[in-house]
Amino acid sequence: MLTKTLFVAAALVPLSIDASAGSDPWVDYPGGEGPGAGKHIVLVSGDEEYRSEEALPQLGKILSVRHGFRCTVLFAVDPETGEIDPDNQRNIPGLAMLDDADMLVLFTRFRQLPDDDMKHIVDFVESGKPILGIRTATHAFAYPDDSTSRYARWRWNDAEWEGGFGKQVLGETWVNHHGHHGVESTRGVVVEAAAKHPILRGVDDVWGPTDVYGVRELPPDAIVLLEGAVLSGMSPEDPPVEGEKNTPREPLVWLRERQLEGERKQRVVASTIGAATDCASEGVRRVFVNACYWGVGLEEKIPERSDVTIVGEYEPTAFGFGGYVKGVRPADHALAK
Repeated sequence: MLTKTLFVAAALVPLSIDASAGSDPWVDYPGGEGPGAGKHIVLVSGDEEYRSEEALPQLGKILSVRHGFRCTVLFAVDPETGEIDPDNQRNIPGLAMLDDADMLVLFTRFRQLPDDDMKHIVDFVESGKPILGIRTATHAFAYPDDSTSRYARWRWNDAEWEGGFGKQVLGETWVNHHGHHGVESTRGVVVEAAAKHPILRGVDDVWGPTDVYGVRELPPDAIVLLEGAVLSGMSPEDPPVEGEKNTPREPLVWLRERQLEGERKQRVVASTIGAATDCASEGVRRVFVNACYWGVGLEEKIPERSDVTIVGEYEPTAFGFGGYVKGVRPADHALAK
């Protein structure tokens, strides 16, 4: 497995938390110098299994500190305690910040948000602004069959708007675990025809302990950047399994320029790798950083090898239901001074 040296940037050992972080139920990383200056990315976490509440704060710190983007990370929060609670499927404070954001990074799973909150996500998506959907974002929303919500069709398994948000916007909804969950890890393989795409610039080592997700059918406008090789074990050194699981390999990261009304197109990137433990991989982090550059139209400014050095400490919790770290507040993810 990866060693702790991948999780800690020695030059940035946190000494204290920024007192200006306050008690807001989200965390904000100010923009600074760099190509991303002036752009605001809102990263929305909220899943019970893959620790998006740990992955997205680290991604937000990297985008802010290393590249100049202003980043706001939202969390599923217990409204009574103010603590992060990924099991709370109905409360993600701060979604109104999407109203003037430049990009959305979404990593939620089966959320059923109140309509007033969901409206901010829907309005953002329908505005045509760019989106990066990570792992369970293919099944980001869920509503019961008898739901009266005006957004019920955004559910992952909607029959009328087939596959809901995941299928219609990202390109695929939840299908299955193609790899053996918790037994077979994932190696990202660059698709030769897409090797020169800006999102893959400097990307040469993508691995994660999560399994490959199944993908039934992507839309015709999708371009696959990385395919997922199913490995025979939980180490990056393990070989791919033999047989039909890797012939052909499933799409792992893809993009699309989704056609909207008129001539407008929406830049969308989807990745089925990206759990907190996956983000220990420098390659995974670089794909996400580059995807944000591309999303907001800054692809010409993507460095030959984007700086994705960990900011502060990063020791991600293993994926699994019921395994989130309790007692953590959004302010605990603030940048160290």
